[in-house]
Amino acid sequence: MKVAIQKSNLKTLMLPIAMVGGAVFYKWMGYITFLSPYLIFTMLFITYCKLRISDFKPDKFETTLLLTQLLLAGLAYGVTFFWNRTLAEGVFICFFIPTATAAPVITSMLGGSISKVATYSLLCNAVVAVSGPLIFAAIGEHSEMTFMQSFSLILSEVFPLLVMPLALALILRYALPQVHSKIVGWQQLSFYLWAVSLFIVVGSCVSFAIKNWTPEVTFTMVLLALGALVACLIQFKLGRIIGGKFGDKVSGGQGLGQKNTVLAVWLALTYLNPLASLAPAAYVAWQNIINSWQLMRHQSNLDSSGKFGNN
Repeated sequence: MKVAIQKSNLKTLMLPIAMVGGAVFYKWMGYITFLSPYLIFTMLFITYCKLRISDFKPDKFETTLLLTQLLLAGLAYGVTFFWNRTLAEGVFICFFIPTATAAPVITSMLGGSISKVATYSLLCNAVVAVSGPLIFAAIGEHSEMTFMQSFSLILSEVFPLLVMPLALALILRYALPQVHSKIVGWQQLSFYLWAVSLFIVVGSCVSFAIKNWTPEVTFTMVLLALGALVACLIQFKLGRIIGGKFGDKVSGGQGLGQKNTVLAVWLALTYLNPLASLAPAAYVAWQNIINSWQLMRHQSNLDSSGKFGNN
């Protein structure tokens, strides 16, 4: 029992430790930031190995969450664009980006449905992979490129990153089933890879903010952080409300609220105003404060009832 509690506590603490560590060691992030897309690919690949084609059966739960997510993204961008374009890009990506690859892991720790969140994550990533290149080409800031050049560039980089892990997982399931079954057992690895990714993302964003800070952008930075907080609270709350209507508040909240911020920061730095990446970077902090609080509260409830998580 003591070992189970200690392991659960370690997982709970890993997220804030990774964030604080990234902020402290930000000066050295330049040496390891190239790892981000590889970590994203690996996390997606491990997660997708759990799924069969037959598992991908979106119902009203997933479609309601997806429509809500897309509606919020468009609304947030439209409301803020004419006031501050950088803010608009920052809050847009906080809503638009798909569910975190570690969301099924956190959902499981909180007692929610892994299959629901995994299906929604797959659906989100598919929509982003298909629509992302078009959207980023339209709202991005590649002024030196034509729309088609920008679209082709983003498609060539984003689509393989999001779709190839799924294709590889499905091929491996039928071509090398023994290897595939072993990888399925590595699901907890996604959580630890996510912690490493958070370390890199937070460090990179702190480094970027410090290097690019000027008095003129201070107000915009504050707005981006506050915009990310509002986006985070709205999505977790609405997700729980929607999930409650389908009998699973935890899955709804994690599906809509827990975002793949590693991917979001990378996309913002690459295709939008780099300053806009501070919004998803701040979202990293907000969502993990919420997740850490939820995990501690859930574990406290288990301990008080004499039960222990299986994590």
